[in-house]
Amino acid sequence: MNAFLSDLSRFVVRVVLLLAGVVFFMSVLAAGVILAMVWGVRALWARLTGRPVMPWVMPTRAAATWSNMRQKAGGFAAQTRQAPPSKRGGVLPQVAVDVTDVQAREVP
Repeated sequence: MNAFLSDLSRFVVRVVLLLAGVVFFMSVLAAGVILAMVWGVRALWARLTGRPVMPWVMPTRAAATWSNMRQKAGGFAAQTRQAPPSKRGGVLPQVAVDVTDVQAREVP
């Protein structure tokens, strides 16, 4: 009788863990499907309205730095549309006016 209860309890624990794993997998799968559907609807709406499809990205400090530089440049990128756009978007040439040369000195 003791062996039967031991085997039964092991079987019940395995079934419960298997069900918990299946529930977790299905919830993660459902969340992924919902996110994919939302992104698809968003991309379709962007195409219908003629806007570019923008990716979802996490905002970083680097992005904030580039936007600050773009604001400091005073729209320099918009003023120089004759040349093909570069990766920098025309931001650095205007900001580079504030850069000064460094004088080398001897190390004691």
